[in-house]
Amino acid sequence: MKPKRIYDPIHGFIELDAGEVGLLSLSPVQRLRRLRQLGLAYVAFPSAEHSRFSHALGALAIGSRVFDELRVHSPGAFDSEREFAAQRRLLRAALLLHDVGHGPFSHASEAVLGVRHERRTEAILAQPDVHDAIAALNVDPAAVLGLITGDAGADPVLRELVSGPNLDADRMDYLLRDAYFTGVSGGTFDAGQLIGSLRILEIDGRPQLGVDGRGVVALESFVLARYMMFASVYFHHTTRAFERILNDVLRILWPDPRALDAIDEFLAWDDFRVLADLRDLDDPGARALRERHTIYGLAAEFNAERDLRVFERCERALRERWGAEVWSDSQEQLIHRLPLGTGGAAPTVRVQLMGRVVDARTASDLIHRFSGKAYWRKLFVRSDRVPVDQARAICAALIAEGDEARRS
Repeated sequence: MKPKRIYDPIHGFIELDAGEVGLLSLSPVQRLRRLRQLGLAYVAFPSAEHSRFSHALGALAIGSRVFDELRVHSPGAFDSEREFAAQRRLLRAALLLHDVGHGPFSHASEAVLGVRHERRTEAILAQPDVHDAIAALNVDPAAVLGLITGDAGADPVLRELVSGPNLDADRMDYLLRDAYFTGVSGGTFDAGQLIGSLRILEIDGRPQLGVDGRGVVALESFVLARYMMFASVYFHHTTRAFERILNDVLRILWPDPRALDAIDEFLAWDDFRVLADLRDLDDPGARALRERHTIYGLAAEFNAERDLRVFERCERALRERWGAEVWSDSQEQLIHRLPLGTGGAAPTVRVQLMGRVVDARTASDLIHRFSGKAYWRKLFVRSDRVPVDQARAICAALIAEGDEARRS
C-alpha cells in the first residue's frame, strides 16, 4: 500500500500512511460508505447524504490535530518522541475503526437488532484480516477495542478523545460535518479555539484531558452546538416519524433478529441492501420509505417541559379518541455529560482557571445550566387514519388551557 491523501470538505487534505491505507481498504471499513451518518435525516434535510466512512476519516483527522496540539501545549505529558508516536498511531487506528459496528441506518436499527454497535465492533476487530491489519501498524488490537468501548483500563486521555464523554474527536467531527451537510449553522462551534485550548492535566496523579481557561467560550460553543443539532436535526419530527416507520419495516425484513448475530451475516447488511429489499415489500411502511411520504402526522411538540401535566392530558385526549393510532415519542439527551454517571458529583470537564483546576460547571454558568438532561416530547397520529388537523386542534386547546392556568 502507498500513502494516500484524501480531500475532505471539513478538514481539507487528510493524510494516511501505508498501514492506515491498509485499514481503510478492509471490507468492514469500506462498508461504512454504504451507511449514512445521519440515518434517515435525509428525508428532512436532502443534503444529509454523507456517510460514516467520511466521518471516520474526519474523526481521524481532527483527533490527530488535537493530539499534535497537546504535544505543543502539554509536552511534559509524553516521556519520549517514541511514546508520542505510538500513542498517536493507536489513536488514529481507533478513530478510523470506531464506527465499524454500526448497522443499517446507524442507531435506528439497534432497537430492532437488540445489540449495541460496540459489541459488533469487538467481533469485527477479532476477524483475522482486521486483527492483522491493526497489528501491522505496530498497534495492539486489544488497546484499539478498549478505546472504542471506553474501557476503564484504557489510557484516560486517549479514551476521552475516542469515546468521550465530552471532548471526543468523534463528536467534534460529527457536529461540524452534520451541520455542514444539513445547513444548520447553529451546529457549528469554534473548533480551532477549542482544539488550541485543550490540555493534559494531572488530576489525582493521573493524566486527564481538560481545557485551558481561555477556551471556556469555545467549550460553551461546543456544548451549544450539540444542543442545537439535537433540537434541529437529530430529533427533528420528520426524522423521528420515518425512524418509527423504518423500525416497523425492519421487523418485517428481519423476523428473527438473532439471525444477524453472526458477524458475517450482519456485515452483509447496509443501507443500500435494506432499500433494495423494500422494492419488493408490499407494506405501507415500505411504500412510505420508498416514496418519502409520512404516515405519522405531528399533533403537538413539548420541548424542555418539566411539568408534564399538559403533555399527558393531550396524550390522554388523543388516545381516548383514536387509541392505538396515537404514538408518543419521548427523547432525552445529556447535552454535557458526567463521565461517571448522572449523580452530579463527578466532574464534567476540568478547566484550568486562574492557577487552579475547576469543574466546567464552575467556570461557566452556561455549561452549569446545560449539564442536566434536555427533553423532546412529541405526539404523532397515523395520518392515513386520523384527521391530523383535528388532533392538532385538540392539543392546541389543551395547551392554551394550560397556559391560562399558569398565568392565573
